Amino acid sequence: MSDFKDREKGEEAKFAFDEENAFKIAARRNRLLGQWAAELMGLDDEETNAYATSVVQADFEEAGDEDVIRKLLGDLTTAEVDVDEAGIRSMLEEKAVEARRQLMSES
Repeated sequence: MSDFKDREKGEEAKFAFDEENAFKIAARRNRLLGQWAAELMGLDDEETNAYATSVVQADFEEAGDEDVIRKLLGDLTTAEVDVDEAGIRSMLEEKAVEARRQLMSES
């Protein structure tokens, strides 16, 4: 019985580790995405940091990426940046890969 409990604890620890990493990757991805959008909008360094933080926070509105995409599309459209939803989704995927690489290199 002890082996089963040990295995169960190991699985729970792995699940918690994987969930924490997924959260870190999503937050890093959103920050990178915010920095990309800020550059397109011509924001200065201080504004870029604030904007990137707001993109990270936007992801807490609902499950999935739609809240982030909606925010970026709205903000970029308001700033008269020529980008569409497909372009944002493509960049979201690119920044997810970059975020994963960055976090893996830090470990």
